Amino acid sequence: MMELKFDKIGNVLKITVDGRLVAACSEEFKETVSGWLADNRFLLFDLSQMNHIDSSGLGALVYVLQKANAQDGSAKLACLQPRPRIVFITKVYRIFEIFDSVDAALASFGAEVK
Repeated sequence: MMELKFDKIGNVLKITVDGRLVAACSEEFKETVSGWLADNRFLLFDLSQMNHIDSSGLGALVYVLQKANAQDGSAKLACLQPRPRIVFITKVYRIFEIFDSVDAALASFGAEVK
């Protein structure tokens, strides 16, 4: 259903979400990503392979964003596909910084990427 891939780029942890981020896996998503937050304050979600998200998945992303912000970090989104983008536009578009590419998102971290 969903697979996560983790890549460290400087001090940014890129997390590629492959598949569907939905209720059936949202708790696992929160637990897994929260575990990585212990050593990584700056998260970049590559959503180029995410083909569906529901309100539980959206809630899981917001949860992770709040946890990152609480430790003076940040979470950003890249490559949001058209179908999932509709959910973001109607729900939380103003909460996340969303970029069309991973490179643009990485550049937005500025001096944070080392």
